[in-house]
Amino acid sequence: MSLLTPMKSVIGEPEVVEDDRPNTQLVEDDRPNTQLVEDDRPNTQLVEDDRPVEEQPAWLALKDAVTRIQSLQAADGSIPDGEVHGVAADLVATVTAAIQGLRPLFPDDDAYLAACAVDLERWARHGFVVPDFLDSLVAFQPQQQRIDGRRHLVVFPMYTQNGSRDRHLEAVLCEVIWPEFIADLERTYTNGLFVSLRLIDFTAGYDTNSAVLFPETVAMREIPSFTWGAIFQDREAARFRRVVAAASEITKLDLPEGVARMLADQRVTEGTFVMWDLIHDRSHMRGDLPFDPFMIKQRMPYFLYTLEELRCDLTAYRECVAIEGRLSPRESEGDTLTAAEEAMLDHARLAQYAVIFDRIFRFAITGTRVRNYDGLGGQLLFAWLHRSGVLHWTDTALAFEWDRVPAAVIALSDAIDRLYWESIDRPKVAHWLAAYDLVRGVVTPHPASRWARGLPDEVLAGAPKGYTDAVLDDEFPLSMFFEALDKKMSDVIASTEGITGRDE
Repeated sequence: MSLLTPMKSVIGEPEVVEDDRPNTQLVEDDRPNTQLVEDDRPNTQLVEDDRPVEEQPAWLALKDAVTRIQSLQAADGSIPDGEVHGVAADLVATVTAAIQGLRPLFPDDDAYLAACAVDLERWARHGFVVPDFLDSLVAFQPQQQRIDGRRHLVVFPMYTQNGSRDRHLEAVLCEVIWPEFIADLERTYTNGLFVSLRLIDFTAGYDTNSAVLFPETVAMREIPSFTWGAIFQDREAARFRRVVAAASEITKLDLPEGVARMLADQRVTEGTFVMWDLIHDRSHMRGDLPFDPFMIKQRMPYFLYTLEELRCDLTAYRECVAIEGRLSPRESEGDTLTAAEEAMLDHARLAQYAVIFDRIFRFAITGTRVRNYDGLGGQLLFAWLHRSGVLHWTDTALAFEWDRVPAAVIALSDAIDRLYWESIDRPKVAHWLAAYDLVRGVVTPHPASRWARGLPDEVLAGAPKGYTDAVLDDEFPLSMFFEALDKKMSDVIASTEGITGRDE
């Protein structure tokens, strides 16, 4: 998924969907201003004890008020029913009072929280039209505070990808995941916009499959230059652990020691996912690219997004192999590694397993079969490894030849890189056709596919829209292996909705 892209982007992972709506702009409202009224509920401004922030009365009051505001909002975030504006004003007053009460617990977010209270009050004064939180969004700069354990209180009207599709007010408590080895790694794999977070508590928009916090989802009057993007790695890690534990039992897979350790240790798995995503994210901007894949929001066949997301995952895999190749000989020769280097070597080995198992066990069978580009990526990786003879499904048991797996994975990475390099000299639709050939050479298309039979001349000679329209919603159906796995895993996949690291 790309965190380095502006508003008009397509971002892909199972927890992320393409947003095809126009950005909601602030609209002028000529109705009389609705003034905030006194809140006669108990004072929530003071934090008087040492209870965790998620147990503080101020947070609980804020969370409750935000939830009640959501029930009053339209899809664009406005509250069109004037009869409930008095109630809404009371609730906004509760939220702003709670924010003021909690501000001492978040000194590094003080400017943002002050701006957020102002944005909330202005929204109420203007009659609860489409909200505009540009000022507070600009003030929120979590990428400047990548310190392990640093906490944030986040309140915005926004949609949550793979969660709520409405721009409703949401509130999130979270903390930064930034261990020493990641800080050391980022000096080489620079990615100043990447923020890794752990969920503490949240409102309904995040009681879903959403595992990202992106500024472009916020309701605002104009689009600024985005300077950060965040991923909730604890949710990623918790889903991985639950899904892989179940899938490995179903497939009778003898798990490598590293994977078994990840399944037993949430924090180890979180660090592994931070490493993977840090490298993955920066890869969207690097390489011999025929275009900037996610910089321009454009409609195109979904398997193009499959290849781009898989390219970045396999680049992360390749780099982890390289890190292991650089540090492992030093370890074997008795050279003393720093604590950060030891952790980096350990997580580089684990990340290789994570890419493979998350892709083939979770991605492939998560979500609907409607243009599921991440699902197709999992199918593609599985089929490639199977055809390369390093993955075996024999006697209803799954097995890997682990000593041969890295070369096979890197070969797929090379094939996608080669496609990109060659397509620099191709017209766009010719690149699309070449990409389809790569995918269908590994994953079997639907028997009714117009692409597989060969697009007719009127489509080939027409606009790109005709090419995209000819793609079936499920152009590459699940194989018999994945159909069977999906039936046995559906309840497990469903159980991961809203999961956090605290649930595992």
